[in-house]
Amino acid sequence: MTTRTIKPRTRSLTALACFAVAMPALASLGCNQSSGQASASGSTAVAGDSAKMGDRTTDTEKTMTTQLQKDGGEMPMETATFGGGCFWGVELAFSQQEGVIETDVGFMGGTKDDPSYKEVCYTDTGHAEVVHLTFDPNKISYNDLLNIFWRIHDPTQVNRQGPDVGTQYRTVIFYHNDEQRDQAEASKKAMDASGKFKAPIATIIEPAATFWKAEDYHQDYLKKRGQTSCHIPNI
Repeated sequence: MTTRTIKPRTRSLTALACFAVAMPALASLGCNQSSGQASASGSTAVAGDSAKMGDRTTDTEKTMTTQLQKDGGEMPMETATFGGGCFWGVELAFSQQEGVIETDVGFMGGTKDDPSYKEVCYTDTGHAEVVHLTFDPNKISYNDLLNIFWRIHDPTQVNRQGPDVGTQYRTVIFYHNDEQRDQAEASKKAMDASGKFKAPIATIIEPAATFWKAEDYHQDYLKKRGQTSCHIPNI
């Protein structure tokens, strides 16, 4: 069973306002541009089964578990985490799939606790932009999610997706257990051998770390604006 560990966080309105002013006003020109609708986020940190949590996590926080009520019983949900460039478009693609219960965008794989979007974009925190999702394995399998992942971005590009350039846009799969690791490695090998891509797949496969949820205005960014893509093809 995958646990979702919640760590409360607040962010300064002044800091977000300064960032919004510093960034270009037209977010539609690129996924690495911020909306001016920043607000205090109340963001959270979430960890999967294999993730390491910071010292601030309490025993009470570790008890929160994502479950689905089905036929009078509890069916445990599973967690998956993918990075494929701008997290706005990747989230939209996964959120449209039957069996995906919940999606959050944020950061994983870096060295700084509680990073802001600005810090990930403009300083060397080492994080990747990711989509952290909860899914019902009875409706959609992890292998199905992998197949979607390969289709919605270019896994041969290194530290970029289209016009978005930087290590935060790297292609990466964060696995939450050994089964996910084995499936991801087998799927990557199969895609490499398929000839669908002209260059070798550059996707990194590594253990899940702490997931830091991005500011509220990034969540469901494209859906809230009625947009259908963000530098990725529709599926």
